[in-house]
Amino acid sequence: MPHVEVTVIDGSLKLPEIIELRGVPNQDSDSAYASSLETIDIADIESGDIKKKAVTDTPTVANDISEQDKQSHPEDGADSEDVMFEELVEEPPNGFFRGVAIIQTTVSGTYATYNIGIWRALYVILLVLYAVYVGLAMRHRFGDEGSVRLVVATVVAAVLGLATVIWHYCEASLTSYIGEPVMNFLKTAYWRWFTICLYVALLIALVVYLVVEVAIPNPYNLVSAAGILVYVLLMFVFSHNPSRVKWRPVIWGLSLQFIIALLILRTSWGFEAFKWLGERVTEFLAHSDAGAAFVFGVDTYMDHFFAFKVLSVVVFFSTAISVLYYLGVMQVVIRKVAWVMQVSMGTTAGESLNAAGNIFIGQTEAPLMIRPLLPNMTNSEIHAVMTGGFATIAGSVLAAYILFGVPANHLLSASVMSAPAALAMAKLFYPETKKSKTTSKDIQVMETPKERNIIEAASSGASSSIKLVANIAANLIAFLALLEFVNATLKWCGHRVGLDHLSFQLICSYVLWPFAFVMGTDAVDCRKVAELIGIKTFLNEFVAYDALGKLINNRDILQSYTMQNFTEGPQYIFDDIFLPATNQTLVGGVITPRSEVIATYALCGFANLASIGVQLGGLGAMAPSRKRDLAKVVVRAMIAGNVACFLTACIAGLLYTGESV
Repeated sequence: MPHVEVTVIDGSLKLPEIIELRGVPNQDSDSAYASSLETIDIADIESGDIKKKAVTDTPTVANDISEQDKQSHPEDGADSEDVMFEELVEEPPNGFFRGVAIIQTTVSGTYATYNIGIWRALYVILLVLYAVYVGLAMRHRFGDEGSVRLVVATVVAAVLGLATVIWHYCEASLTSYIGEPVMNFLKTAYWRWFTICLYVALLIALVVYLVVEVAIPNPYNLVSAAGILVYVLLMFVFSHNPSRVKWRPVIWGLSLQFIIALLILRTSWGFEAFKWLGERVTEFLAHSDAGAAFVFGVDTYMDHFFAFKVLSVVVFFSTAISVLYYLGVMQVVIRKVAWVMQVSMGTTAGESLNAAGNIFIGQTEAPLMIRPLLPNMTNSEIHAVMTGGFATIAGSVLAAYILFGVPANHLLSASVMSAPAALAMAKLFYPETKKSKTTSKDIQVMETPKERNIIEAASSGASSSIKLVANIAANLIAFLALLEFVNATLKWCGHRVGLDHLSFQLICSYVLWPFAFVMGTDAVDCRKVAELIGIKTFLNEFVAYDALGKLINNRDILQSYTMQNFTEGPQYIFDDIFLPATNQTLVGGVITPRSEVIATYALCGFANLASIGVQLGGLGAMAPSRKRDLAKVVVRAMIAGNVACFLTACIAGLLYTGESV
């Protein structure tokens, strides 16, 4: 409000005061207020010609008004700096600075008026410059892997950008002329009969394909097909409510798994594409060596491989993910994947978005995207959310598994395949019996990054990885020590009765042998894969992948040994292999390539006992009112997550023909 300088002739005020014109003050000062107004031209007040002046320290009507105003408007005093200090407005001291101020004002005003056009012109200039660069790059060097990478990235970016622009400007027309007629057709009886015929045709095609391409050339692969039926039957028999199972998400979940595996394992271009992608991921993660070498020493950081090499990759990848979230790339990718699963499988928006997020981020980070929906979710939806966390792994730890020696292309495909498998097993093991309150519009609303710029996003990602790195290191120390204690105890007990090789792994290798066999694992490796499954379930997947990496490395060493034609051949001692010529023992023996691939898919998930506490803690903090429901379904979710990984392994075993497609 405007302030006026007041001089009271017949009142009690002797010095100039500032009266804030907010209305009529208290009754005790009405006369002084009125007398002050008699000496002021109201037109001058309204036009702003009367300027503010400092307040005297004499108790005055203005002071009374100010105190009353503070009491009635306490929020005005929230910012102490604004209350205590008044902005000093001065004219520039000379013409030069006044000219600079005029230029600043003109530039900012022009930008405010034409900012959209300015940015569009800038985008056009950048696109032209990029097109010129691509042309020069193709002319200078074409045909190598780098040129292919540049062309692929350019084409993908161009297609996505064009689709975004078309949708932005033509959304209403596309919805009116295409979307609505299609939706109306989907509600007719013709569509129902069409889908029935389509499903029958696809089923016949699947049977023919399995007979011609799988059963005849590789009959042992049918064991994996039997494993799919066994796991689905077990989940149905022990379902929370078998009579309420909706088979659409189950069938489509398995179908999406099969399609992805078919592209990777049975097409040369799909296999090469994922192999190329895995190599690019490995190449990208190798840049973490620069930071690790600087911090821990160029010559010494590889001496402590896990602490300095593997955990450094986790920090780097967490930083990259945080930057992608700030730029909005991850949100777009996750929304599109969630839309595909929701449309095809018929799952709700919240559980679809969470499952899509689990492909890239962890079991406690993905639910952050649907945190507002968690309190109102049904128990079946909560079970699906938890199953998705158990059945998948985070991209940040995937980097560590690659460094263990596990094939990157199979890890990437397993991460993608596990998302629809998790939803399928979740809806089979705990079917929906209530109507969901989430809608398709909810998947378009994702939590926006809190960072203000890309530098802060990168720093935030690095800082947030500290907890993850510490958690990984602490869990490995604790569980490896616990495993060693259990094995020492079992070995001591076994020695008393003549069992010198008794261990926790040995017990798991026999108890879980049927689970490994029905996946299609080579018979000679069933105990080894069952042992890995036991380690993953009762300890964690880090220890299991570390053990798998050692088996893969042992196979490479054995192949190198046999190719050198030593006079003394390998000696097999229980599960170990002794190489006399090099005096080397391959602890645990080796594993065949087929069993290696099946184990890679079977272990690709967080489904273990320790993760139960992780999920209850994380989700319980996001939805405190649902803690009882979370505890009620968490064990079922962990079992369903494990089975989802086993189904992924079964499909990989069904379609596997070897590394060369």
